Amino acid sequence: MSRLYTLENEHIRIRVDTHGAELVSLVKKDTGHEYMWSADEKYWGRVSPVLFPVVGNYRNRTMRFGGSEYTSGQHGFARDMEFALASQMDDELWFVLSSNDETKKQYPFSFSLLLGYRIKDCTVRVMWNVMNHDSRDIWFSIGGHPAFVSPVEGASIEFDVHKSVTAKTLDENGLVSGETKEFELDGGKLHLSHEMFDNDALIFEDQQIRKAVLKDENDNDVVSMLFDAPLLGVWTPAGKKAPFICIEPWYGRTDSNTFDGELPDREWGNKLKPSEVFSTHYEIIV
Repeated sequence: MSRLYTLENEHIRIRVDTHGAELVSLVKKDTGHEYMWSADEKYWGRVSPVLFPVVGNYRNRTMRFGGSEYTSGQHGFARDMEFALASQMDDELWFVLSSNDETKKQYPFSFSLLLGYRIKDCTVRVMWNVMNHDSRDIWFSIGGHPAFVSPVEGASIEFDVHKSVTAKTLDENGLVSGETKEFELDGGKLHLSHEMFDNDALIFEDQQIRKAVLKDENDNDVVSMLFDAPLLGVWTPAGKKAPFICIEPWYGRTDSNTFDGELPDREWGNKLKPSEVFSTHYEIIV
């Protein structure tokens, strides 16, 4: 049975669901404004799932490792599993998911995934730790998928880049195609439209971007995000005219539609030796 946990200070209040250890609410207390998407299934029934141990899809939904094949759904299993509360303080929460018989049917490694949330002033720090408890090296991807309430038409995202950004595009199977799109920025701003996402997410590789500020149709800041991820996804569901936009720091991505290797060969994957820990974070500022 999932449970909601709350953190708050004089400026903001957040709620985290143990199902997926998902941030489901971020409210500015002086205005009462909710920044996170409502998970209305008419458009998309999630809020800010963590993507683990794969971001996107394996080609043919199948991962090969050590002579065996493992089938996985899109974005992995962590977002659909119950996490345990690991620790709770006045300004910080940590949740943990450990490997078990169920996870090893899809991903044959022993691990712990810890997701943390820390609040300070008007900032939420989202923290990820992946621990290798196996006797061998493990490979994984991990990513964020936070959805912020915002109209898409008329809104923009301001990047810490001034001239242009280049995005990989996806094919009908959700795999990286051989095509790219270059977007000229207007004073660092990418002006959004629903049609931009007709072929699913835009994927910006090679750490082109480290800061993204979502702005409304009046050029007011909605939320700012800071991250050090090598990839950034931007998404809203195609054809639904949904009233939210996702800004997604990724350490890994979906396979290309020509990929034919094993797990260690995947582009943008992360490797951990036995007993090693992968730690990173991103910040949401309102």
